[in-house]
Amino acid sequence: MSSVFGVDITSEDILENLSFFDSWEERYKYIIDLGKELPAIDESLKVDANIVRGCQSQVWLVPTVEGDQYFFQVDSDAHIVRGLLAIILSAFNGKTAKAILDFDVDAYFESIDLIRHLSPTRGNGLRAMVSRIKDAAQA
Repeated sequence: MSSVFGVDITSEDILENLSFFDSWEERYKYIIDLGKELPAIDESLKVDANIVRGCQSQVWLVPTVEGDQYFFQVDSDAHIVRGLLAIILSAFNGKTAKAILDFDVDAYFESIDLIRHLSPTRGNGLRAMVSRIKDAAQA
């Protein structure tokens, strides 16, 4: 099952929706709700080769290429991380390698003020997830 993130729900949509919330508590709830919209990945894909290293939670990322577009199946054992994965997918899923590599993810995270509101270990995990996606696009 393909994710709506990056296809129907874009990084601009996420940015716009987050701007409606006054507090970070509300934003966290929204991010967790985003994670609930991620399709589950098959248990057979939850293997060591698909684990994203550097994350405090278990995170699995499986890239596939259709034509020149990259699609990612993702999952995590943590609700907030599933939400962070949804935010990442909104920027990268369904994009070409060039679009993935050219996307300024730091500016995106800064525009939603995300990194400042994550623990250092979650921030490192977020960077590890993005790095894994960019590595797939470079392969």
